[in-house]
Amino acid sequence: MFRLIVKSIVVAGLISASPALAAGLKVAVVAPTEGPFATLGKQMVDGAAFQADDRGSQIVPIAESCDPAGGEALTKALLASGAEAAIGFLCTESLEAALPALAEARIPAITLSVRSDILMEDALKKNWPFFRLAPSGKAEAAAITDVIVASWKGKPLALIDDGTIHSRELVESVRNALAEIGVTPVFTDTYRPAQEQQVGLVRRLAKSGATHIFTGGDRYDTAVIARDAKAEKVAITLLGGDVLNAADLDVPLENGVLAVTVPEASRSSDAEAVAKAMRAIGIEPEGYVLPAFAAMSLLEQAKDQAAKDGSALPEALLKGPFATILGPIKFNGSHERTATPYRLMEWQDGHFVAATGEGGAD
Repeated sequence: MFRLIVKSIVVAGLISASPALAAGLKVAVVAPTEGPFATLGKQMVDGAAFQADDRGSQIVPIAESCDPAGGEALTKALLASGAEAAIGFLCTESLEAALPALAEARIPAITLSVRSDILMEDALKKNWPFFRLAPSGKAEAAAITDVIVASWKGKPLALIDDGTIHSRELVESVRNALAEIGVTPVFTDTYRPAQEQQVGLVRRLAKSGATHIFTGGDRYDTAVIARDAKAEKVAITLLGGDVLNAADLDVPLENGVLAVTVPEASRSSDAEAVAKAMRAIGIEPEGYVLPAFAAMSLLEQAKDQAAKDGSALPEALLKGPFATILGPIKFNGSHERTATPYRLMEWQDGHFVAATGEGGAD
């Protein structure tokens, strides 16, 4: 029964108008099988296998070490697998090692995780068939900027970072994008991360008059800032990036904290039936499970498109859009998703939900 449920969702729309479905395809799932990332690797394999079973496709798990020294062995295993495509790739090192050989064999690779802009730039220059379901590094800053412009127009704005490379670069990207359209923050600061309290920062924010704050800091520091602002009776609207979509540590996140992040796929209406069917056979649809499922579905539809057009699979992937449980997916000329997966979310009672109204704007 679960296979019928899955099929009815995934192949609806675009597939229904195409000719008879092509045969299934063989896909390599490149994912860690041991070490600290083994759980994430299992999620990728479980999600891909669940969809493959529905269509008569075949997956070939290939161990990913995330170590440059293992690149030659990974490449050999990929080429020997007979795979028509490869998905997974938790680590940049794996892609850097394998992409030249995959390009020569015309085997497309779809990463579910790697966000490196430099790697994608190299791939495009060298005509490597590299595609990305994960958002690019630049996409997060662009989405945050869009939220600030759309929802916080005219609000006293502060931009703060914790001094780490990721935080500093993210905040600087947002600052530069805002400067181009004439938006200037009333306050900027770099705070010391991982502190038990941030009362001093909160008081500096209050003195500056800023009421709407974007922070590039992590979930713990953001939770501390929100807690201390509440205790000091400083009314602020706090917005963070994708790093806020993590587990609570010692300090829980306050209700109302905003984040520009990728929504949890299993909570979407598109994925509801698939998630239920997975749970029925003991697969928890968390982490990379549903993105891997979507990647398999996308590749199967692209193979149908290739059969229809008489084209190769890498070229067919640029057609679309393809219906998936992550929504319609179409790749642009830069092999990125045309529509950003980021959404403005709000923390409420233990999880992120779609932000209502103006996303926290007063």
